[in-house]
Amino acid sequence: MAATWDPEIVRYPDQRIKTLDPRFTSLVLGNAAVERIATGCRFNEGPVWFGDLRCLIWSDIPNDRMMKWEEETGTVSVFRKPSHYANGNTRDRQGRLVTCEMDTQRVTRTEHDGTITVLAETFDGKQLTGPNDVVVKSDGSIWFSDNGAGIRGNYLGHKATAELPYRVYRLDPATGRMTIAVGDMKRPNGLAFSPDEKLLYVIDTPGPGQRTIQLYDVVNNGTKTANRREFNSAEPGGSDGMRVDVQGNSWCAWSGGEAEDGVVVLAPDGKMIGRIMLPERCANLCFGGVKRNRLFMAASQSIYSVFVETQGAIGG
Repeated sequence: MAATWDPEIVRYPDQRIKTLDPRFTSLVLGNAAVERIATGCRFNEGPVWFGDLRCLIWSDIPNDRMMKWEEETGTVSVFRKPSHYANGNTRDRQGRLVTCEMDTQRVTRTEHDGTITVLAETFDGKQLTGPNDVVVKSDGSIWFSDNGAGIRGNYLGHKATAELPYRVYRLDPATGRMTIAVGDMKRPNGLAFSPDEKLLYVIDTPGPGQRTIQLYDVVNNGTKTANRREFNSAEPGGSDGMRVDVQGNSWCAWSGGEAEDGVVVLAPDGKMIGRIMLPERCANLCFGGVKRNRLFMAASQSIYSVFVETQGAIGG
């Protein structure tokens, strides 16, 4: 399943990495190319890095499976099938896999012994609409978007009627208590904390031409959000998932056709400073590798990677 990407030889610097602002220059390497490390999937999402196992795990949603790529050998294999149409993934501060399952409309945790614990599936006695993306804060709380993507049809889950509004929830896994973290969006999707966890970025994806990235202050001892404002209009094209580096730059999966598909990098002030162009729509990404300086990009049918001169912030 592992494959090369034509042309096999790339002249440095890779012309698919585009600098739009001088602030991007220090983040890119002149002798690192974009590589396709896996292909043959249908719709990739939710990449998560396991440094202790030297592997990347991601969701291939329509194929109802999660996949694994091993850094040492390049081997690609099935990690879990069925996956209940898993979408977003991350790890908690104990290294356990946390997964958004769209078909079962729940959030689960894979324990170290491989057993699966259901963390969230209802709120106020009603079924969640379908958890989409997830991050874990340093206090152990789990924040996830719930936007019904898996119940709008049978390709990414099963067709059903939503019982709740689309929201971002905060879950305290120690007590099982869930609260509404964001309740003022049309369709919250990707999310990420700033390195100091004082800010929460949430991508709103109500439809083409309406996508934005919103920014919130994290208040009340890190348990709630306030002061919503637009961080980036996310146009043209539109973002889906995102992660933040240690310097506070946002690395956003992007789509919109040949001129837009790939990754967009936004400075802490929201300005677009760089792009990584891909031949496929990109849905989500994460940082990984031995030094957490390798960007992994989940595109439509393939997984791409590139080494960068920064590191991913902890928690994504």
